[in-house]
Amino acid sequence: MVALESSELFRHLHPEELKALRQVTLERHFAAGQEIFREGDRGDGVYVVKAGAVEISGLLNQGTRRVFSQIIPGGVFGEMAVIEHRPRSASATAIDDTTVYFIPRGEMLSLIERSPGLALSLLQEISHRLRDFNRQYLNEVVQAERLAVVGRFARAIVHDLKNPLQIIGLTSEMAGMPDAPPELRAQAHDRICKQVDRITELVGEILDFTQGSQAAVALVPTDYAPFVRQVLEEMRHELELKSVRLEFAVAPPAVKLHLDSKRLRRVFANLTHNATDAMPDGGKIIFRFSQNAKEVVTEIEDTGSGVAPEIADQLFQAFATHGKAHGTGLGLSICKKIVEDHGGRIWMRNEPGRGAIFAFALPLPKESLTR
Repeated sequence: MVALESSELFRHLHPEELKALRQVTLERHFAAGQEIFREGDRGDGVYVVKAGAVEISGLLNQGTRRVFSQIIPGGVFGEMAVIEHRPRSASATAIDDTTVYFIPRGEMLSLIERSPGLALSLLQEISHRLRDFNRQYLNEVVQAERLAVVGRFARAIVHDLKNPLQIIGLTSEMAGMPDAPPELRAQAHDRICKQVDRITELVGEILDFTQGSQAAVALVPTDYAPFVRQVLEEMRHELELKSVRLEFAVAPPAVKLHLDSKRLRRVFANLTHNATDAMPDGGKIIFRFSQNAKEVVTEIEDTGSGVAPEIADQLFQAFATHGKAHGTGLGLSICKKIVEDHGGRIWMRNEPGRGAIFAFALPLPKESLTR
């Protein structure tokens, strides 16, 4: 139980001001669970908790009530509606058997007009309340955003794992048929092993992305044309199951590049799967290659509807999407990191009447540049 003058709001008043305050102050008693006021009520005065505790709450969407704060003895509540002369924006309920000091609105305003110290104390009280509310709100926003990121990240992982798991499932069913010939079972074994390796690489890339790995990239001189043909041949069967055809408009150049083959394979896989997602009814993925004095450019074009211009600038940011029903932009973020780790660059462009065109450039080895 606290005296009125012990409240932080009135602690600095002069004796004559305190005397005037006591003359206009009333005491009110509320049983545990009893409502003191509710949102929408007229702001009739300011309350100070003498004994007990009060809960301040408000209604959110769908009728859910949310507790904003608890007021303990000495604490002030109800002041905002009095100062603004607007309906209450929250409800106050006694948590325990509670006694409050009540200063009617008119008398409170008269005291404020006569006491600059009280006006300053009230301003500080309001500022403190708003700071607490803002801090609580920001914490909740951060927590909600964290949960949303976790959800988007989980969807991205599930989306990327779905394709190899489907292939493993279908292949194992074919290999497990009683009349399956040894050749089919050998092919199935090889295909399943490749998909397991693909899942392992995917998990490794996700770990690199989430941990911000800065480990050195193992770049090895590699014949680019055979590498590309092998990667696309590995994906051809999966794409055919989705009525998607691969086509070379321009063949890959016979040139050696410094590559991390396993990681660059991920770039081809991500861009190809994104193109497939953009063509749910089937279509064609067209590959073009070009070489200049400094780099080799690889283009991947689909026959889908293209990328919306308003999101083109955000495509390579984490969790940005471009019209897919599932997944996020995590795959493109991984592509960007892999290509940049090779010293290259990646981009996307739209052209009228064509699907999305993704391209990445890889630098020629220094020894090639000096020839």
